[in-house]
Amino acid sequence: MFLNLDKLIPAHIRLFAPYRPSPPDAELMRLYGLDHLHRLNNNENTLGPSPAVRELLAEIQAGVVPIYPHGDSKNLREALSEVLGPDPSQFLVGNGSCELISSVVKAFCEPGDNIVTADKTFAVYEWVAQFSGIEPRLIPLDENLGFDPDAMLAAVDERTKLIFVCNPNNPTGTYWDEATMRRFLDAVDGRCIVVADEAYFEYVEQPDYPNCIRLLDEYPNLVVFRTFSKMYALAALRVGYLCAGPEVTDIISRAHVAYSVNTMAQLAARAALLDCSPFMEQTLCMVRRGREIIRKTCEELGFEHVIGEGNYAMIKTPISDTLLQRKLLRRGFMVRTMTGFRFPNWIRVSLVREHVLEEFSTVLPDVFK
Repeated sequence: MFLNLDKLIPAHIRLFAPYRPSPPDAELMRLYGLDHLHRLNNNENTLGPSPAVRELLAEIQAGVVPIYPHGDSKNLREALSEVLGPDPSQFLVGNGSCELISSVVKAFCEPGDNIVTADKTFAVYEWVAQFSGIEPRLIPLDENLGFDPDAMLAAVDERTKLIFVCNPNNPTGTYWDEATMRRFLDAVDGRCIVVADEAYFEYVEQPDYPNCIRLLDEYPNLVVFRTFSKMYALAALRVGYLCAGPEVTDIISRAHVAYSVNTMAQLAARAALLDCSPFMEQTLCMVRRGREIIRKTCEELGFEHVIGEGNYAMIKTPISDTLLQRKLLRRGFMVRTMTGFRFPNWIRVSLVREHVLEEFSTVLPDVFK
């Protein structure tokens, strides 16, 4: 039997390169002869999860495993409503933000449409559009490494269905203040859906940073993403959510896979959301200290660096980012290379526990000797 895949595969799938994750940590440690590996590559919260989540996970009974999770995360949506304000019907819970991105694209886009976003931001917006046969229009960041609202507006035409704004931006940490976000939404004037991706919302302490969920009543074309993977430290459980007006959420739910969020994830996310412990403030303290350590190290080395909002920093180094990644890996540190983000010869470093970053700051200059 002969299988002619070329005849079966759409061109936009044939031309799309699959994502290749790094090997599992245990395999990396074996390959490099390491007895430990510090993960500074995925912006994880190494303090977590919170005490309430730890207690919950320890008490989950095996009896829940054979039972399907609730199909639309009703209890978690009700908790989100209780904490954040909008009606439970305005929330949609997904298997991480990546699934929500896919659901939004499927709900609103068809061949011939386009999305608008930045050229140096979270790559999944671009990837989902590409493997869905939708044109991604990638707008350069402005001189301050932030999203350029005027250039993005200029790229919008009658076939633009979605605009993705990562706020704060991953990886630069820049953000639109509330005045900029409002001016942009006013200028879009309901012509398309604007997605404000607030994955790092809980890390931003600037008073002019917008809480876009509070803008939903004024802007019915606004969709807000948030996640439990970052501040709440539930990355392994893969749970994120969006909030929008009831009509928009209903449309997106039609393209969304039910039962995609497992029971443990739903329970843990609800516990994290309702936890009143000082866990989040402890995390913010860790990140503030991390910024100081990385800034001081870069200044001493004379390395260009970008440290904005979020729990990450960018460092430009005098050698290839992939070569530096391998050198650091041999010393027990995994960092994110930034060539894939269109920042060649930059690395991104997660702001984790102080003793780990202090050790990193000793190792970094040593690898250039």
